[in-house]
Amino acid sequence: MTLSNHPLDLRMLTVGQWQENCYLLVERGANEALLIDPGDEAGRIFEWLADVTVRSILLTHAHRDHVGALAEVRPALGVPVGLHPDDGPLAAKYEVAADFALNDGDIVRLGAHEIRVAHTPGHTPGSICLRFDTRALVGDAIFPGGPGHTNTPEELNRSLASLQRTVFTWPDETTLYPGHGRLTTVEGERAGFEAFLARPRPADLCGDVSW
Repeated sequence: MTLSNHPLDLRMLTVGQWQENCYLLVERGANEALLIDPGDEAGRIFEWLADVTVRSILLTHAHRDHVGALAEVRPALGVPVGLHPDDGPLAAKYEVAADFALNDGDIVRLGAHEIRVAHTPGHTPGSICLRFDTRALVGDAIFPGGPGHTNTPEELNRSLASLQRTVFTWPDETTLYPGHGRLTTVEGERAGFEAFLARPRPADLCGDVSW
């Protein structure tokens, strides 16, 4: 599925039992690409990549549903993999290691275009978003109607603080492409997020939380 008519062509393929959104960011004309979060179904991913040359693989975080096809895809493509260092221990559980770091504020280039890394810890310690033009790939940091799953109240608080520092400083028209489900916008989430922050909440709140 193609998701835009911008100079950078964003494509999405939903894979696996967790219906994870794998993304492909393509420079129009050159057909060079970045592959983001190859979570499952390597065969389908290879078919999807037939008309492009992938330059690197970027991971928004290291959960299995986002890295599950990496063992097959990475050697076949022969390209480096980027991940935030704080997700290194999590990646190691799935025998995944990065070739380069994706730190907060880093810029990944695709042709003449820049993709900026925003560190959004909470769902995992090394969760990141990848922002370009008026769009951002947000992994599992935020979904329509709430933040990504957290296992402890401390993780939830970290997630909310990181979203406040990153996503909710972006223009309202920024479109957010999550790791599962449908897209949303900063404007579409802002009122719910701000209302959630303003309300008292249980000290033990975490898990699958909605605004």
